[in-house]
Amino acid sequence: MHDLTGFQRDLLYVIAGQDKPHGLAVKDELEEYYEQEIQHGRLYPNLDSLVEKELVEKGEHDRRTNYYELTQRGQRELEARREWEQQYLNEAEVDLPA
Repeated sequence: MHDLTGFQRDLLYVIAGQDKPHGLAVKDELEEYYEQEIQHGRLYPNLDSLVEKELVEKGEHDRRTNYYELTQRGQRELEARREWEQQYLNEAEVDLPA
């Protein structure tokens, strides 16, 4: 996870939260979150990079539409990231004034 961009991490979260989404479904979710258009030239190379890193599997719904799904490695990486983030969030809660 340490070598991923924030955009690539966001891609993993969106893919994890859906059932085998196709690229445009991922794009729509990210556009809603970022409140701006995501260009195909940004989306698909980053998805391909996640496939190459074996964090995401790419399959075919049909001849024209691919789907994306987290691999077991991708799931483990997200869980490790969540644990890492949680330790800092828990520490921040302790330091907050009442």
